Amino acid sequence: MAPVIEALRRRPAVFSVRVCTTGQHREMLDQVQEIFGLVPDLDLSLMRHDQTLNGLAAGALAAMDEVLAQSAPDWLLVQGDTTTAMTAALAAFHRGVRVGHVEAGLRTGDLRHPFPEEANRRVIDLLADALFAPTERAAAALRAEGCDERRIHVVGNTVVDALERLACGPAAAAAEGNRPEVLITVHRRESFGAPLRGIFTALRRLAESFPDVLWIYPVHRNPNVQGPAFEILGGLPNLELREPLDYRQLVGLLARCRFVLTDSGGIQEEAPAFGKPVLVLRETTERPEGVDAGVARLTGTDPERIFAEASRLLDSRQAYLEMAKAVNPYGDGRAAERIAAVLAGEAWEPFRPGGAAA
Repeated sequence: MAPVIEALRRRPAVFSVRVCTTGQHREMLDQVQEIFGLVPDLDLSLMRHDQTLNGLAAGALAAMDEVLAQSAPDWLLVQGDTTTAMTAALAAFHRGVRVGHVEAGLRTGDLRHPFPEEANRRVIDLLADALFAPTERAAAALRAEGCDERRIHVVGNTVVDALERLACGPAAAAAEGNRPEVLITVHRRESFGAPLRGIFTALRRLAESFPDVLWIYPVHRNPNVQGPAFEILGGLPNLELREPLDYRQLVGLLARCRFVLTDSGGIQEEAPAFGKPVLVLRETTERPEGVDAGVARLTGTDPERIFAEASRLLDSRQAYLEMAKAVNPYGDGRAAERIAAVLAGEAWEPFRPGGAAA
């Protein structure tokens, strides 16, 4: 959302912008705000130890209702598919405040995958007055659900805007010790339990089978992830269980790694900008454009398939080159400007991947 905030603030005669954060994942939130120079006007501090989704939703709904009652904004912008984005949109709807959904229209078609994100984004899109779809495929999903065409705006994904801004900084450091590196990110709620243990079993086998490769896993702070991660993956000399990376470090690692194993939606959008193959550790993805472009492949959580697909990228140069394409079907770095133009009533041109806007 940082590029959107910046684009709106570049129009002070048109917009007065207030930034509200829920305060979740405090350590990660603070470093991202520092990188982009953001200081929230409101911090709701909603994070509670081991809170339930319903507890979080109830707290966020009540807190946002108070914010909206005091601020009375013309628009509330929410991004993505989190529970707090959904409850903020619902609170705005109750208050008669128009909602703009950044990253609208992403779908897997399965309410349980990812959970609860698939349900959250459907609810937000139902309530939103402006649907900022990242791609034409996302826009088509919204049309298929009966959304009015006048609400739909194909703008690209703002994560590409943010990525391009950081990629203009200092060049990424060389791989450590000139060893090939593989980045791992795993944290999805629907994988907790047996699926997550299956993923970690495959990763351990990969690290043992390819000792010359450095496997780097910044472990999510959720105890449901940390427990099995350290139990199954601890003690391997070439698999590093690190603290979560700040965004600038993540971008540097994306720039220099060989490929990525991930269940993250954002990284599916970011890695293609660097020509890095992505193995998606999920059964479904709401970002099928990368699969269609040949830069991403669904492996699911089956240990045998994960091992086979990762081994293929390490053993076969041809297989690697077929996926290592610097093609990003998700954005061109101008999404935030398009969103600001829509809200300001200015002329703008929709995002079209691989070519000029039309």
